[in-house]
Amino acid sequence: MRIKLIFAITFSVFAFSKSNAQYSSQNISMLGHWYNPLQAAEPGYGIKYNGCWAWVDTADNMKEYAIIGSSSGTHIIDISDPTNPIERDYVPGRRNMCIWREYKTYGKYLYAISDDSSPNSFQIMDLSYLPDSVHVIHDDVTIFERSHTLFVDGDKLYCGSVTYPGTGGHYSMIVYSLADPANPTLLRALNSDYSNINHVHDMYVRNDTVYASCGYQGLYMYKYNTGSNTFSLINSLTSYPGQGYNHSSYLTPNGRILAFCDEVPANMPVKLLDVSDMQNMSVESTFKSNEGATPHNPYMIGNNHLLVSYYQDGLQIFDISNPAAPVRTGFFDSDTLAGVNTNFTGFTPYHGNWGAYVDLPSGNIVINDMQNGLFVLNASLALSVNENQANSGISTAFIYPNPTSDNVSLSLMMKATDELVIELFDLMGRKIVSEREKVLIGNSSKTINLINVSEGIYVLKITGKEINYSQKLIKK
Repeated sequence: MRIKLIFAITFSVFAFSKSNAQYSSQNISMLGHWYNPLQAAEPGYGIKYNGCWAWVDTADNMKEYAIIGSSSGTHIIDISDPTNPIERDYVPGRRNMCIWREYKTYGKYLYAISDDSSPNSFQIMDLSYLPDSVHVIHDDVTIFERSHTLFVDGDKLYCGSVTYPGTGGHYSMIVYSLADPANPTLLRALNSDYSNINHVHDMYVRNDTVYASCGYQGLYMYKYNTGSNTFSLINSLTSYPGQGYNHSSYLTPNGRILAFCDEVPANMPVKLLDVSDMQNMSVESTFKSNEGATPHNPYMIGNNHLLVSYYQDGLQIFDISNPAAPVRTGFFDSDTLAGVNTNFTGFTPYHGNWGAYVDLPSGNIVINDMQNGLFVLNASLALSVNENQANSGISTAFIYPNPTSDNVSLSLMMKATDELVIELFDLMGRKIVSEREKVLIGNSSKTINLINVSEGIYVLKITGKEINYSQKLIKK
């Protein structure tokens, strides 16, 4: 196996801004915020909130709900109006004062797990009764009592670090069938085929190919074979630059790049691993957001954008179109406890962004901060910064004045004649202005009338064959 190491220096490409007086950000705006001021923190690390997921009610006008865990239970938050998050229901856990809760959905069912000590339970909730309530249909230890993480791939539920009640035993990873989603049934435990793996902390699964983060044992790739009901080893990465406790991973849609995070010790770099040839993998780069911050969970939007939930550093977005040289394009720092909780030798201070959900139809992103709760974010600017910088390498645009009151001018330098679509969107993604115009080669300008546009923050987009440009615009 060849290992290629390239250190990438990340940097900011747009001016520092504040989306809220309390939270620093760059190219990411806060749409809404929810937390319970009375939420108790578990006593070990001061964690109030943990796992983060979301669900879309396809039977009710694509309503969007955030699902977040707390020390005491599960909160179902209606974010169909992202500026006004509303808690629709709350389900207490079997055990209070929990550090860990994690969630996944399959159809209308929500699977909720925790890995805190007994008494604990595996919960299944029916979400189809929302916005009125959720119905708990399983809260027991008959399937298992505890698990650290879970992943749904097709009609299978993969669970990492599973513990059965009493003397039932502990298993590194188990896969369950969701043929009857209200009653998951055991298919296979990884230990039955590979007893050398002590612990699967988390896993990313696609088409039954499992990228298993096995803590200090490293990263392992397995195939679950449905016909024989067995696991087979594809490859492993047990020695790599910046190695620590292999925590979690995420794969690009094209299957080329696997991003993974090492949680312990603190301040480990994120790694980008080329897995296009699973027998000849290569570490393309290792990089950090800022010195001192610890990456917790990675996510992908398309093949070119990596989003990372960081302890002490909020949500960070990187352009990885060149995996050897990632560039940070935006961030939203939800952490307000810098310098707190640093007395746990060898471990990361547990404050900041635990996790995120990045696949909502609205394009909004949900994150959960361990002390500050739920944030609904708009990251459209951060996800288009690379286009802003390069302007497709062909034609360029510049807008002024910004902020503006009545009109905004576009200065265009076209390398070829093009038909441009000029659009203005608000932060909820609603199209406010849409114009189409043929622009000739060379320098030209255009004025857009904004007199009838309300004050606020917008995104101006210019697209054509030769240009793809977007920029935040402030109307005052």
